[in-house]
This record gives sequence, structure tokens and C-alpha cells, in this order.
Amino acid sequence: MRDFIIVTDSASDLTDAFAKQHDLEVLPLKFVIDGVEYPDYLDHRSMDPKDFYDRVRKGMMPSTAQVNAQEYIEVCEKLIKAQKDILILTFSSALSGTHNSARIAVEQLRESYPTSKILLVDTLAASLGEGLLVATAAKMRKQGYTIEQVYEEIEKIKLNLAHWFTVSDINHLKRGGRISSTAAVVANLLNINPILHVSDEGKLIARTKVIGRKKALHALFAKMKETYNPTISKTVFISHGDDIDAANHLRDLILSELDCEVEMINFIGPVIGAHSGPNTIALFFFANNR
Repeated sequence: MRDFIIVTDSASDLTDAFAKQHDLEVLPLKFVIDGVEYPDYLDHRSMDPKDFYDRVRKGMMPSTAQVNAQEYIEVCEKLIKAQKDILILTFSSALSGTHNSARIAVEQLRESYPTSKILLVDTLAASLGEGLLVATAAKMRKQGYTIEQVYEEIEKIKLNLAHWFTVSDINHLKRGGRISSTAAVVANLLNINPILHVSDEGKLIARTKVIGRKKALHALFAKMKETYNPTISKTVFISHGDDIDAANHLRDLILSELDCEVEMINFIGPVIGAHSGPNTIALFFFANNR
């Protein structure tokens, strides 16, 4: 049985330490801010996330770019030549062209290297939702599961991966076409915090709204209490748009009532943060359904 390497992308928002610990290959998406393009590395060598969010708070409007097929080919060829099989887990195909780039690359690689195993998963997930699926795969690999077993398990549980999040500045959703301009004006005037999730199709969907930040955090917790399924996994991840205090408050709410492990709290990286904005709080856990 050949060893295999897990390949993912920076939209997973994992910590650099976790990626190194589990020998992950992480391809950076790109973000553009103030006219300059930066690779989105997990170690934030291009730009500190606090600096990124400070710039956005000052009115700079970032954009993003996907991983291209050639970048996947270059990374995977290096692994194939090192006698490794490859499991690729990508950012949701409904939110980025990155998955399609990986699909094109895999088709070409299978033709060039027919004896190599190259398996591809569309996580239909984002930020630490994608990251939690990658982490689950990495832990299974460490426990000795085969590439086929890991692939099958991730495909089986990916629609149990719940994403619930709230944004502080609704204008970023307006700019991305998620809500209308009129709704954004009303929401800002009334201090409305939308509660959103990622659907089974991997799309961002607005589900409800509450007035005030504190109620928004409690709403995320309430969603977890409704659907949390610890028989799949007790691991919980939280990501934030430069608001560690709110992230820690949500963690404390969860741990006060539920039998789970908040294993990672990390920044929402610039690629996801370009669309969600500062002070976003996102909660990820395994549930009965998304």
C-alpha cells in the first residue's frame, strides 16, 4: 500500500502549524487589495490578517482569484514522482472555480500517470468547514486508513458538516450579490445581524436575522444545539474575522452545555474574508444535516 498525501487549498483556513503537523500540501488562492495581488498562504507571510482586516475597515475593497489547473498539476506531479498517491479536497465548487481547476488537472494527470491514484473531493464547504473535513481526513490518514477509506468517509459525512455564521458588516454580502442594496441599508440602520449557512449545494444561504451582536452569537449556538451529532465527531472549529473575543465567547457558550471539543479557533483568511468582512464569526461542527 502506497502512502498518500492530502492536497487542499488556503480557503480551508487551517492553521499553518496543523498543515505542517499533518504533512498537507496547501495551494494558495490569491487576494487583491489596493491594486496588489498576494498569495494566501496559511502562515500569512503575504499579509498579517489583522493588517488585512484593518485595510478593509478603512474602506479598501479586496477581490480574490482561484487556484488554476497548472498549479495543481505542478504540485501533484512532484508528489507522483515521489511515489505518493493523492487525495485532493477543494473549496466548494459553488463558491469558487478552484474545484474545476482541480478537476481539469486530475483528468490530465490520470492520463499521464495511469498507475497513480488521484482522488478528488468537492467538499461543498468553506473556511474551517472545509478545514474540518481536511482535518478529519488527515487524522484518518495518521491512523492508518487507506486513501480509498478516507475518500469514502469524507464523501459520506461531508453533508453532515454544518456551517453557521454571522457577519457584522452586511455591505460585504451586498457587494457579493448575497443581499439587495435596500436590505443592506435597512439591516445597518436596525443593527440586524444575518445568520447564514452553507447549503448541501455548497452555496451561502441567509436563514434568519437577529438584532444585535450578542443575540447573533447565541443564535449560532442555538443552531448547534438543534442539530449537533456527536456520534459522527465531537470536534468543533470556529473561525473569525479579527474578533477573537467573540470567538472565545462562542466557544465558552458551547463548552458550557455540550459534550464536544473546540479544537481550533483561527482567523478567516483574506480569501474568505474578502467576501465576509471584518468581525464575521463562523461555527463548524458535525450535525444530523447541514
